Amino acid sequence: MTSHATVLLHPGFRVGTVDRRMFGTLVEHMGRSVYTGIFEPGHPSADEHGFRGDVAALTAELGVTMARYPGGNFVSSYVWEDGVGPDRPPVLDLAWRTVEPNTVGTDEFLQWAERSGIEPMLAVNLGTRGVEAAAALVEYCNGEAGTRWADLRIANGRERPYGVRLWCLGNEMDGPWQIGHKSADEYGRLAAEAGKAMKRVDPSIELIACGSSSMEMPTFGAWEQTVLEHTWDVVDHVSMHAYYQEHDGDRASFLASGTAADRFIRRVVASADAVAARKQSDRRLTISFDEWNVWYLSRFPGETNLPVQRDAPRIIEDVYSALDAVVVGDLLVTLLNHADRVPLACLAQLVNVIAPIMTEPGGPAWRQPTFHPFATTARLARGEALDVRVFGPTIATTRHGEVPLVTAAATIEGDSVALFLVNRGTEDIEVELDHPGSTLTLGAGVQVTADHTPAAPGPERAEAVAAEHVRALDLGGARHDDRTTITLPAESWTALHGTMVS
Repeated sequence: MTSHATVLLHPGFRVGTVDRRMFGTLVEHMGRSVYTGIFEPGHPSADEHGFRGDVAALTAELGVTMARYPGGNFVSSYVWEDGVGPDRPPVLDLAWRTVEPNTVGTDEFLQWAERSGIEPMLAVNLGTRGVEAAAALVEYCNGEAGTRWADLRIANGRERPYGVRLWCLGNEMDGPWQIGHKSADEYGRLAAEAGKAMKRVDPSIELIACGSSSMEMPTFGAWEQTVLEHTWDVVDHVSMHAYYQEHDGDRASFLASGTAADRFIRRVVASADAVAARKQSDRRLTISFDEWNVWYLSRFPGETNLPVQRDAPRIIEDVYSALDAVVVGDLLVTLLNHADRVPLACLAQLVNVIAPIMTEPGGPAWRQPTFHPFATTARLARGEALDVRVFGPTIATTRHGEVPLVTAAATIEGDSVALFLVNRGTEDIEVELDHPGSTLTLGAGVQVTADHTPAAPGPERAEAVAAEHVRALDLGGARHDDRTTITLPAESWTALHGTMVS
């Protein structure tokens, strides 16, 4: 028997504006993310700058609005001066034990982002470096002619400032794996001083303090509160990172990853608001969820077990299934439902490294199954997120306890509405969309249903999975007053576009 859930929609109940920067990504100097990823001189599709045109086209189709660079763990031993100007010394990257040629650096990345219509988010090294290097990089990127670092940028061929707005104060500094790992007090003091200097160079920038690397970190919560006590008057956002995977065949817990992300966001918000209360501040600090994805971390041998490698080695090139795509879709539902406190987010990463886009050197670029829910959400989610309420059954999970069987998000812009619905259960479920006082008209959309076969590499396999598990929907534009009933397949993610008129 088909179970039943109700989703309450009302155009007057809203969470907040969906910031377009929610649909960001990460381009890290790791594995084949940069070299043979976005950048491959000599590739048949390469432009005059050496960047792959096929990857650029897929990036545009994906709907990426922002890209974080150069890391990630990579940034914590990065000397940005090695990646600008004519002299580019090859160096050993301590994060991934890879020889970094420095062929692509700050100018190349920022100009690629500019050509692609993508807003850059730059991270500064607070692992092995500090205040002076961070402020110098802001000056290099944003300074006007007549100072040392701005004049160096001009000498390197870029007269106009880049105007980079978003800056990360280091990366995952709470993690013992991080080069230059620090205690919360140590990091908080350094981040406050670096941020102060960076804003002296350019007061218009937005700064992101490092929050916890995951909700499972033993310092989670205490880290946020200590760091924000130091940086409260300087930073604009606090970061959070989270990756999810299926553990030992526990499919139900994996499908509930969106609930885990929801709890993580709520706890970071609570930590930030507690600091605001202690400081008697009316500021509502927001979150930069600048690393999130499905990552089968249990398959990764660990940074210290990697051999020293050259020439863009293959590192964590996870191959994704349609099940993974459903989870990615559900994680996007969670982000939309926190649009008021999560204006910034980055699917990590863009190409090859746990990515929705894969490439072969000299060969094709293709979409992984996770590409489809991200691209669809980035395209449809516009305007403001509605405060959606779901009433229905729950499901018991080993890792997350009781979780909702159905999750939902919705956005509205004028009369245009987009709905995003997930069925985490193993059976179809009937969902009643309750929209009292409004006429809802649903038209085209996209639906992803989970598979039960192991993911396999290659463009042909990815296309086969998409052909079987990703389908276009067309509900025909039928008008419904007050309520609309639809059926969601088992273990599925659905996106629908339409109108809602009161």
